[in-house]
Amino acid sequence: MADLKSGILLAQDEKLVFELEAELWATSSNPIARTIGEFKKAIAGILGFKRQGYLVITDKRVVEVLQMKACYIFNQGKVVKYILPSSVKEVGYVKEGTCCGCFCQSYKLYYEAFTQVTNVLLPDADEAEAQKVVDAFYKAIAKAQ
Repeated sequence: MADLKSGILLAQDEKLVFELEAELWATSSNPIARTIGEFKKAIAGILGFKRQGYLVITDKRVVEVLQMKACYIFNQGKVVKYILPSSVKEVGYVKEGTCCGCFCQSYKLYYEAFTQVTNVLLPDADEAEAQKVVDAFYKAIAKAQ
């Protein structure tokens, strides 16, 4: 059984496709935005607050995990969501210029369900990597239907 950073336990016949740690601090892959995000993360760390988000895709399911800690060690909360295949209307990725609209490209995985729209920044991704993530997400929800 795989030991995942998100804490999700896999079933015996389930295979991990990938575990994506969401970038919750930076707004884009632009080096300036990433530096500002790292600064915000450092300040929150000094104050004892921590946020971690994960998107876990297996061959059978898709799971969102958000963990929050306060005062360095106290669990402030944890949200685990199974993405139901019947609720996903569309999945894809968005490529956008983030520095003056054209220089530093960022890629975001998005999926729209009946109750929410989720965007996840794909750090250090290129077009092929973004397509691979979208394909894996689609295969996981299509197999479950």
